[in-house]
Amino acid sequence: MFYVEIACNGLFGNGNYLQRPQDHIIYYQLSSADLAAPNTAGWALLHDLEVVNEMAGRLPQESPRSWQALTAANGAVNAFEHTDRATVDAARAITGQFLSTPSNPASHQVYAIGHCHIDTAWLWPFAETRRKTARSWSTQLTLMESFPEYRFTASQAQQFEWLKQDYPSLFARIQDKAKTGQFIPIGGTWVEMDCNIPSGESLVRQFLLGQRFFKEHFGQTCDVFWLPDTFGYSSQLPQIVRLAGARYFFTQKLSWNNINRFPNTTFRWVGLDGSHVLAHMAPSETYGAQCRPGELIDSLKKHKDIAYSNESLYLFGNGDGGGGPLRAMLERLRRMANTDGLPRVKQAHPREFYQHVEENAKELVAWRGELYFELHRGTYTSQSNNKLWNRQSEFLLRDAELLSTIASVGSRGRGFEYPAAELTRLWKLVCLCQFHDVVPGSAINMVYRDSDKMYETVRATANRIRHDAA
Repeated sequence: MFYVEIACNGLFGNGNYLQRPQDHIIYYQLSSADLAAPNTAGWALLHDLEVVNEMAGRLPQESPRSWQALTAANGAVNAFEHTDRATVDAARAITGQFLSTPSNPASHQVYAIGHCHIDTAWLWPFAETRRKTARSWSTQLTLMESFPEYRFTASQAQQFEWLKQDYPSLFARIQDKAKTGQFIPIGGTWVEMDCNIPSGESLVRQFLLGQRFFKEHFGQTCDVFWLPDTFGYSSQLPQIVRLAGARYFFTQKLSWNNINRFPNTTFRWVGLDGSHVLAHMAPSETYGAQCRPGELIDSLKKHKDIAYSNESLYLFGNGDGGGGPLRAMLERLRRMANTDGLPRVKQAHPREFYQHVEENAKELVAWRGELYFELHRGTYTSQSNNKLWNRQSEFLLRDAELLSTIASVGSRGRGFEYPAAELTRLWKLVCLCQFHDVVPGSAINMVYRDSDKMYETVRATANRIRHDAA
């Protein structure tokens, strides 16, 4: 018996989301499905040709390596006859000879990491994210068995906690793979939050809740603040990041600026108090790369600080709606790991990249203050009630904690016990709703119906705690 979970919609929902609500009920029927045994040699030739063909097109035409790629692609196609499987080996001999020419040891070094950016809510509700996380991460565990060199990273402690609640055996498998270094929890925050609307206290709570979870369930805190996709970065953050035990920062969103291109790739981000973190934005300009030669070429071509650091991070895998890397991506990555004409590729923990930059980079430039994002600005005028309730919840929780502390210290036999577990639960709800597609105002209506209920819970419970402690 097979259990199949499927969804009949694309990234932007079931049909035209501008014309009808996303929760419009439509039923589909799966009428047939096929089980197929792949021709491994044929697929291998396909992956070879994908790499060789794109190298021929993306490398400079004056490059001898570009012409060698074109010659190899032509030779392989001429050697292959689709009616004769025996010709696959002859074609692969040609592509293999081309791909086996090693890269120059002094060429650009790319640190590749599998990634599966899952928006905790956006064009789908929180409940769907719980399922997306299980589907996406279980797929990555399977790929790790076939590709022992594969390294995959995932952030957002909230998603790990949901997985632990809904799929405990899957969570245990992830813990095992984390011990081997293949599955890498990262980020140190409860969710990948918005960094403009939440208060400083909320930003601190994001790290407090996140780092506590990762320490408890994976034995260590995170030293890389991981925030690929948010709508701007407060100047408070370097100080908070350092106080939370992290020292490195990754983002990608500023590459989307629609007016002024951000001038740096690898730099030191300096906060209000002088605290700084080593910051990096992948020069491939995506957190969902597809393992194509052109993306690796861009990793060198678009690196703005190549004079100081001859290395970069490269995040690959389908994201936003989840999914992560596919087998074909890992196959192409193997072929591009050490071949002349492309940067050298190494799959590694992001920490290894940052540590190598620290040890080997020449003088890096510094950026002081806010990292301003020049797109998505209109979201901050949307869903005003949601923004109001976020701020009210922050104030209510401050009052509840303050009064509870006073009451528990001075109870003198009244029997008041500080409601630590309850307050933590409420802070988790507030931090969840500060996700970067929720509190700014860019999610669908279904999400705000969920967040309204969460804020109602926070208000009612925090007010009860305040009353009991007063």
